[in-house]
Amino acid sequence: MTQNHEIVRTRGGALAVRSLVDDEVMHPGVGPRVEAELLYVRQSRLRERLSEDGSAPLVLFDIGLGAGSNAIAAWRAAHEKNLGRRLVLVSFERDLGALSLALDHADDFGIDAEAATAARTLLVYGTHESGCVSWRLRHGEILDGLAMENTLADIVYWDPFSPRHNRDLWTVAAFSAMREKTAPGGTLFTYSASTATRVAMLLAGYAVGVGDAIGDKAFTTAAAIRAHDLARPLDRAWLSRLSRSDVPLPPDAPKDFADRVAGLPQFRDPR
Repeated sequence: MTQNHEIVRTRGGALAVRSLVDDEVMHPGVGPRVEAELLYVRQSRLRERLSEDGSAPLVLFDIGLGAGSNAIAAWRAAHEKNLGRRLVLVSFERDLGALSLALDHADDFGIDAEAATAARTLLVYGTHESGCVSWRLRHGEILDGLAMENTLADIVYWDPFSPRHNRDLWTVAAFSAMREKTAPGGTLFTYSASTATRVAMLLAGYAVGVGDAIGDKAFTTAAAIRAHDLARPLDRAWLSRLSRSDVPLPPDAPKDFADRVAGLPQFRDPR
């Protein structure tokens, strides 16, 4: 245990880290390693994109480093073999205690020696360089870090704590800030499938779709700059839920949110 975090077991029996400040477990369902691989690395086609031709590096923004599960999974994927493109991994986090605790129990969390060394170096120096990955840390408030970042993300893993404890990161304003830092052809993935999250993303300028299931979550959310990069974009049938009086919304949604969303390109009648 650290001052702000402790190790717990998830509902599925896997080890995970819980924040004592926010009272939330990181990757509470199937556990951090499985969720990082299935929901983020595999769904984002990270390996395939690193294997693409071209000399330009692939930039991944890890929003909410937490205990490091998503970033380490991406770091591992890039090191599996010579995939062709270099990975630039930028992690954003304000509290490094969860990663520090996970590294103190690296064997229990299945963090191999090389990945643990990279993560410890990141904690100390804010950066780690290997043959195929440049890993940088933006330590501090995430939106402040985004504003200072000069690179554009090809892939975004959006994994901060839920709106219950982290409201500012699930707003139209937050996703608008992220949209400005997303490259053409960029994609974003998150565990949340809430209507409020999807409305915030749509109003921020993303095309939004249904993401893969994970654990007891039947759906998650995928977003992209271009709708044709989504496997299952939301369609007009999804819009019906916006007419309900009790529909959950981001706190900064405009009064005419339903009309704005309905007028977006991905919902226009193709005829």
